[in-house]
Amino acid sequence: MTELHAIHAHSSARGLARTVYDYTALYSSLLLLGAICLSWSLLTVPLYPLLPRELARRWGRRGITAGFRLYARWLERVLVYRLDLRAIDALRGEPALILAANHPSLIDAPLILSRHPNLSCVMKADLSANVLFGPGARLARYIRNGSPLQMVREAVAELRQGGVVLLFPEGTRTTREPINALTKSIGVIARHAGAPVQTLLIETASPYLRKGGGLWSLPPMPIAYRVRLGRRFEPPQDVDVFMRELERYFRGELQSGPGTAWGGSSAGR
Repeated sequence: MTELHAIHAHSSARGLARTVYDYTALYSSLLLLGAICLSWSLLTVPLYPLLPRELARRWGRRGITAGFRLYARWLERVLVYRLDLRAIDALRGEPALILAANHPSLIDAPLILSRHPNLSCVMKADLSANVLFGPGARLARYIRNGSPLQMVREAVAELRQGGVVLLFPEGTRTTREPINALTKSIGVIARHAGAPVQTLLIETASPYLRKGGGLWSLPPMPIAYRVRLGRRFEPPQDVDVFMRELERYFRGELQSGPGTAWGGSSAGR
């Protein structure tokens, strides 16, 4: 019995140590993200009125990529996430392209931005006033979605200049599996800009950072997360037909359940 008690005590101690480590890794990662974003914001505030528009745009986007790449590497190093983002690298240097991704969690945009140094991200208007994200987003000339008409105009202008636009056609994080109903704005933008739509398929089964989920709740870690390239759609002639086809495609690719093809919600250490 003494030996069994010793084994049980040792197992309990290991479990407690792992829990303490997981909490420390998770919360230190959130603090690091805040520090990166705040530092970049403090640097970009004086640069915004001083730099020419094109230089500010280029530096702003590269700075965001560098900061989020540091964050992504930290997430892997401390075993919060197990990431596979390599597919995004193949898109570098491609002009006039819309990247359309499903949106399972809050971390989707930072992870995609960490791999592509020249994306214009369509972001929620209220984030432009956020002290952590607003100044950097303004310097990078990201597109706000406050007014649908203005958002479409800015996205079309970006694409006609050869830019790459990242947007999430669900409009918000996924609340109904496998994907929410899509908004028509992506079809309108693609049609008016004459730009193809490259789909990105995000696979993760973890509930962490999903809509309605707690930021501070401890998930099973490391969280498996992968982005893969999906089908590329040509610029549409009929927006309604295009939207039905795009939504059908996403549902077909994701219907097996998030993360099923990517090892479930977590992997053992």
